[in-house]
Amino acid sequence: MVTEFRTKDLPVAERFGSWHDMTASALIPNAIRSDHEADFRASVRLLDLGGVEVSALAYPSLETRRSAQLIRRSDPESYQLMLNLRGSHRLLQGGRDATSGPGEVMLYDTSRPWQGWAAAGADTVKGVMVQFPRALLPLPADKVDRLTAVRLPGREGMGALLSGYLTQLTAGAATYTAADGARLATCTLDLLTAFLAHHLDAAASVPPQTHHRALLMEIHAFIQQHLGDPDLSPGAVAAAHNISLRSLHRLFQDQDTTVAGWIRARRLERCRRDLADPLLRSRPVRAIAARWGFTDPAHFSRAFRAVYGHSPKDYRQQHQ
Repeated sequence: MVTEFRTKDLPVAERFGSWHDMTASALIPNAIRSDHEADFRASVRLLDLGGVEVSALAYPSLETRRSAQLIRRSDPESYQLMLNLRGSHRLLQGGRDATSGPGEVMLYDTSRPWQGWAAAGADTVKGVMVQFPRALLPLPADKVDRLTAVRLPGREGMGALLSGYLTQLTAGAATYTAADGARLATCTLDLLTAFLAHHLDAAASVPPQTHHRALLMEIHAFIQQHLGDPDLSPGAVAAAHNISLRSLHRLFQDQDTTVAGWIRARRLERCRRDLADPLLRSRPVRAIAARWGFTDPAHFSRAFRAVYGHSPKDYRQQHQ
């Protein structure tokens, strides 16, 4: 499910050729040229979710070219979406010429020729790439084609949600089980669909279940970001997402918990983590509780004991 590849583990003379062969096999064949071919230092962590591949990449400046000949030889009929984390990517495809910088996103079509340049500056280019079959994207292909070789924002709204998800997904790759693969593929495709539909204004084309899952992930992220706000409530969450309270509760029906229960569980988990942190041993228990939205120390103590079987004070003594 997870493949790690680092050219520094190979003899210097084999590094560039091995990188070229690995990307051709694991992703798609491209012609690659680089001024760093003599000692090509690059790495990839590839997460294969079964039809959907997510790769955390780092490599020096290079040029890639996907010709019509290469397409005829091998075409998975896929899209590639690149989240740029460091350096820049320039892409020429379909008559468009776009350059993305850190925090921006670009979409490629593997069935159409392209030419691209990655510029690293004094360091390496870093990014997260998702490759997925066009057939799995429930959006009109002619509309999605409008977004290829177009710079898309990844630091706000749906872009920030997608970016945060992809970086966390690759960072935790070693902890996933084979059974997680299908679920993660669904989550990934749902977020990609919601992100692209947002930029196409094609929300009506998105299946309802995809809407619901993407909205739920957005709500989860919102709650995590506002756990310290004592006024965080189901009503506040619903208002922030322009939905009714009834619709919000309906989204959580399949979560085996209520909205308030999900908020409380996340707050208690943050408190548990802080209580076990030796660096926070001098911080009073009530301050930790208040940091994560518990304004009543007695209520916090009862809620914590109910979940973890110990008072906050006893838990801290046992885990520090």
